[in-house]
Amino acid sequence: MSGIFDHGGGVFALARLMGVSPEDFLDFSANINPLGPPRGVREAFIESFARLAHYPDRDAAELRNALASLHVVAPSQVIVSNGSTELIYLLPRLIAGSKALTVAPAFSEYGRALKRSGWESRYFALSPGNGFALSLDKLAKKLDEGVELLFLCNPANPSGTLLPLAEVERIHTICRQTGTFLVLDEAFMDFREEESAKALIAGSSGGIVLRSMTKFYAIPGLRLGYAIGPEEIISRCTGMLEPWSVNTPAQAAGCAALADPDYRSRTIASNAEERDHLSRSLAALPGVKPYPSAANYLLSELENGMSAAQLRDALLKRRIVIRDCSNYEGLDESFFRVAVRSRDDNRRLLNALGDIL
Repeated sequence: MSGIFDHGGGVFALARLMGVSPEDFLDFSANINPLGPPRGVREAFIESFARLAHYPDRDAAELRNALASLHVVAPSQVIVSNGSTELIYLLPRLIAGSKALTVAPAFSEYGRALKRSGWESRYFALSPGNGFALSLDKLAKKLDEGVELLFLCNPANPSGTLLPLAEVERIHTICRQTGTFLVLDEAFMDFREEESAKALIAGSSGGIVLRSMTKFYAIPGLRLGYAIGPEEIISRCTGMLEPWSVNTPAQAAGCAALADPDYRSRTIASNAEERDHLSRSLAALPGVKPYPSAANYLLSELENGMSAAQLRDALLKRRIVIRDCSNYEGLDESFFRVAVRSRDDNRRLLNALGDIL
């Protein structure tokens, strides 16, 4: 079953394996907004059916303009993609070089994308022992060894650690000094927009900011992401992107989601409340150490000798799915991650954990 757990959200494969319905699972392995999509998304999705006889707008102009307006950048500084993962795989083909560094633990697709494009990929591993603190001096020394591409996720996945904007600015300065292209993945920055480096990256050179709409707006099945960056970089990405990669329903849903600012504020408020409650409750369980998070998930460490895989399998018997994080670079078999869901869902998880532990 190991391949099923390489990522979160593998409920369809799990359902086939266990002979049940995907809806039978309570999925804490994927970090999806428990509020569900914004109210206008369903109507926009249905209305888009009338346009399926036409090719999608190759430029995704309406959605790109809406994103540019939200982030206060020019439309020429935005590119829309079939999930941010599409851009993760495109960028190693776009940037010249051979040696890359990833701040870890991190999303495994960075390494896969680099390997597929022939890069020498190494990790700059942060330690849970000091709360995943990042030493800028040590990072600068690593980058000065001829590193041409750096992947950095902020807030980090799976730890949830947030680097303040001032620290990201220093990292960007170091990258410019060492000639390193910075790929800053802000897939979960919607929860802390004030710390985004989008304006910094878009207004300079040598970097790009990746963003996702699938988690915050609860539309992972539509695959929708985007990037913000200097016009020259965005133009080159556009030239390499496969045509019509973002379908018409996804574009319509994206526009409808962005048109609901109340949904954004409700999501941020409810996530902060539920995350704090879930974190305190996890910490009260025997042998569980949750780490602080700025996103909609919590990384926890088992300190009772049980492995995350054992805990995962015990919870599966109750149709609850968590993320075993032992395959993340820099983490061992004692780490697991859970999404922040509704109070009722979180209570069901906590009750099950209490029984098992």
